[in-house]
Amino acid sequence: MDVSVTSAKPGVLVTVRGEIDLESATDLRTALLHAVAANGKARAGVVLDLSEVSFCDSTALNTLLHARQHALDKGQTLTISAASPAVTRLLEITGAASLFRP
Repeated sequence: MDVSVTSAKPGVLVTVRGEIDLESATDLRTALLHAVAANGKARAGVVLDLSEVSFCDSTALNTLLHARQHALDKGQTLTISAASPAVTRLLEITGAASLFRP
């Protein structure tokens, strides 16, 4: 898995490529928590580009949900701007898709 975090207007863009599973979820969680912290008090959102994620499982979903709650606790949002078929399927079958819409 590869994660890049870049400043965007407004907020932070997090781009994830590869597989999100038990082995890589900790790295993703760390990157997402840092992205929320990078926003500081700006109250801007964190936007995820997951269009190049080839695999994700329940560990990935748990990581995303935890990061979303952390962002909300800080007065921010965490949304998904683009998702691969694997991510879309996971979000749809679990009913979590609506939680990550802008």
